Amino acid sequence: MLNDTKATVEAAVKERRSHEKDLEAHEAHTDKMKSHATSLKTNKEYQAYLFELELANKKRGDFEEKILLTMEKIDQLQRTLHEFQGKRTELEKVFTREKQGLDAQDKELSAELAQLQLRHREASARVEKALLDRYNQVKALRKDHPLAAVRDGICLGCRLQIPPQLIAQVKRSDDLHVCPYCRRMLYWEGEQVVETPSVQGSKPTDLEVGESV
Repeated sequence: MLNDTKATVEAAVKERRSHEKDLEAHEAHTDKMKSHATSLKTNKEYQAYLFELELANKKRGDFEEKILLTMEKIDQLQRTLHEFQGKRTELEKVFTREKQGLDAQDKELSAELAQLQLRHREASARVEKALLDRYNQVKALRKDHPLAAVRDGICLGCRLQIPPQLIAQVKRSDDLHVCPYCRRMLYWEGEQVVETPSVQGSKPTDLEVGESV
């Protein structure tokens, strides 16, 4: 829009200059015609001269009107161009502010990402290699979160009911188990099951039979 307006202004300026040149040529012709007025001898020649002079003056008025209209057009276009330039300047300021904000945010995110990558490398170094390899395999297969919690007998990854025996195995955390449906690695969301050996012949205490303290 701004470039189009500039081009229109330039075209209008060229049009005004063309009308001004036409007016100059016309005035030169009129002056030449006036210089021959003293050589007129008859009334008929003089009447013809006045008629041509009237036509020349009318034509001169047409040229001046065209120049005036073109100048008004240029003024209007220049005001429009000035408005566009003001809007452009304001948009450039907004763009600069937003870019600075995004650059700062990008810098913060890059630093956060570098910190997370460092923590990931440190955590990976503490994990058993075989377990880490299985985790990476599941992650590559799933293309998303490779882990899923077990809650209320449901795999939270695929929202499907898993077998009770598998739930018990996940609770004990004695091995790595995966969901039979979505193949995510399962973990128990809650307290771990602690198995305590029973002692034969021992009598239940008051607390064991359900009394509260």
